[in-house]
Amino acid sequence: MLYTGKGDKGDTYFFGSKERASKSSCQTEALGALDELNSLLGICKNASLNFEFTVNGKSVQKIIEDVQQNLFIIQAAVAGADKKITEEKIKSVENIINSIEKELPEIKTFFLSGGTELSAILDYTRAVARRVEREVVKFSETEKEVAPEILAYLNRLSSLLYAFVRFANLKSNVKEIPPTYE
Repeated sequence: MLYTGKGDKGDTYFFGSKERASKSSCQTEALGALDELNSLLGICKNASLNFEFTVNGKSVQKIIEDVQQNLFIIQAAVAGADKKITEEKIKSVENIINSIEKELPEIKTFFLSGGTELSAILDYTRAVARRVEREVVKFSETEKEVAPEILAYLNRLSSLLYAFVRFANLKSNVKEIPPTYE
């Protein structure tokens, strides 16, 4: 059944929890933001199907799928289930970022979004990932502390997405355009 009607009064329950919570709580906001990010990553995964590049032997689609799986672990943990993000998962993201960064020109400024359709989608997803990180930090500071590995993973995720943005532009021979501030 796709609906129960139990949330009609503005409360809900989460995976791994028997207690109901307000749909306006920081926890609900964090979980909703994580859900939105995971959905956007699905768009990124499909938008990258015609973009053939690999990092450390993995396609961008597989890397994004791994991230989506990890976000479900984070969602479950934020919901109250006994799930954890490991240091190994954080190191894996760092290794991917480092490998991409070796191929990119040095960053000297910000860049306008939209070099390619894929890079624009990835950049929007990066901005949402930053918001997700803020929502989870807010939840951790105000309602229930989350594991530091979750915060580290979310912080690396936006860096991974930025690396993908720049890599997509590089591989498409699109010049990054800095803001003029005029």
